[in-house]
Amino acid sequence: QVFEYSEAKTLEELFYPPYDLSDFSWDSINRTLNHTALTAEFTGIPATDPSGSFSNGSVAFRVTAYDAGGRDRPLPSLLHTANSSKVEFVLAGVAPRGNGSRFALEVATVEETGVVQKLRSARSIDDEYTPTIFEMLSLVAESRNDSSTLSFLQWKATAYGSRSPRREDGIQCRSRGLQAANWTLPVSSIVHAYFGEGMGSTYTVSAINISFGGEDGKVYQEKRYLSWSALLGFGQPPKDTFSPLVISIMAVALGTPMAMLLVGSCVVLFAQRKRYSEYEPIN
Repeated sequence: QVFEYSEAKTLEELFYPPYDLSDFSWDSINRTLNHTALTAEFTGIPATDPSGSFSNGSVAFRVTAYDAGGRDRPLPSLLHTANSSKVEFVLAGVAPRGNGSRFALEVATVEETGVVQKLRSARSIDDEYTPTIFEMLSLVAESRNDSSTLSFLQWKATAYGSRSPRREDGIQCRSRGLQAANWTLPVSSIVHAYFGEGMGSTYTVSAINISFGGEDGKVYQEKRYLSWSALLGFGQPPKDTFSPLVISIMAVALGTPMAMLLVGSCVVLFAQRKRYSEYEPIN
């Protein structure tokens, strides 16, 4: 589901009727499937749109597969492996139903019994590839027996309000925690098609809400565009490390003052020693 909400005068959140993606009408994937670039795009609009919000808008999911490790060029420049794929959620041209509306995406996860879902948050002082963004979040599936990571969903704590994202197009991204889903998925959903009839007994369903905000929602109000990227894969999620450039800058920034202090101390000690050596001892 996609939620839309805004803050009322009482500082409480006012939620509008959610957009249920299972009721959307989706375009054929054949015209967007690119076998060379390993990309595809699912674009949909509600089957019924009483408010007219989707008269010039749509919801899309862009999928990119990778055949090798590397890093995406467009922000948020996620680090990926050959065992991962990128999923991008795009809200384009959808008219808000209120002043300063914000949006949230409900992400459902399906796991076998005996698998534990954990939400991890990692902060770093390194924002070389995603300026001003210092937090990386990962939703990992771990085995109860040996706590080994089986799969993951990883994203930066940011979304963007432009088709060609820049730092100033950033939209604040928050996670509302992981909870057991107390709802049933539609019978015709892709989840039932993939996992079969063992949803209630063999598999468990959890959900997490990813909200996209900003200062009074002005970023989306102005540009009517929102994109959020996440990495989906098997095994351990990729970990960013300091690049040689950052290590060199840190070495110069920290090493220069220490070198100056050391040289200054040596000069002072040498000057004091030379000064006192000019005098002859008095017997």
